[in-house]
Amino acid sequence: MDNHILLIEDDHDLGSVLKQYLEFSGYKVSWLPDPLLLANDLSILTNVQLAIIDVMMPGMSGFELSKLIRQHTYLPFLFLTAKSQSIDRILGLKLGADDYIPKPCEPEELLLRVKNILKRSEKSTGLEEIAIGDYRFTPSKYQLQISEKIYDITEKEAELLMLLLQYNQQVVSRKEILEKLWGENDYFLGRSLDVFMSRLRKYFAADSRIRFDSVRGVGFKIVFPSKIV
Repeated sequence: MDNHILLIEDDHDLGSVLKQYLEFSGYKVSWLPDPLLLANDLSILTNVQLAIIDVMMPGMSGFELSKLIRQHTYLPFLFLTAKSQSIDRILGLKLGADDYIPKPCEPEELLLRVKNILKRSEKSTGLEEIAIGDYRFTPSKYQLQISEKIYDITEKEAELLMLLLQYNQQVVSRKEILEKLWGENDYFLGRSLDVFMSRLRKYFAADSRIRFDSVRGVGFKIVFPSKIV
């Protein structure tokens, strides 16, 4: 396995444990105990496939750092933090995080989340461009384009869109989406799903034929133009 993970964690004990565990599991890990090291040298992101970012750090928060990363390049990332309030989780996902793990966490749980994110990324790499109404969707680049407007979407958004394409003109339950994308169904993940669906509605707002209608108590009715190639 040659996946390179960037771990940004100021807690030296936790950082050391996670680095050793991930390396023992076959990953290459670069550990930065200070977020400013990355902020001052974004070339560190070269050849990195995933970032694990602590939220509460001195000098620069993980939320601030993630915004800087997004301005520079697309990179899947997950937040690792002691802040467990739902509002913080929703904020993290709005910033483009692919996952969010509250501390304390078991290294094995973190490893499973990492594997899932990287697996999704590998699956989408070879996919070609898909026409969805007036839009062009390129899964391998995590991009949506309409006319000259290009949206750089997150890996989770791309994965959700790929799933919804399978349910054109159908109703798909929230439970099924949550279990397929996150592996479980709970209240906080349901809130996260609402964030992602809201993003998709905004991205596709320029084509009125495309709809993601909420079906109360069930899930969503997916409507794309009948021809998707």
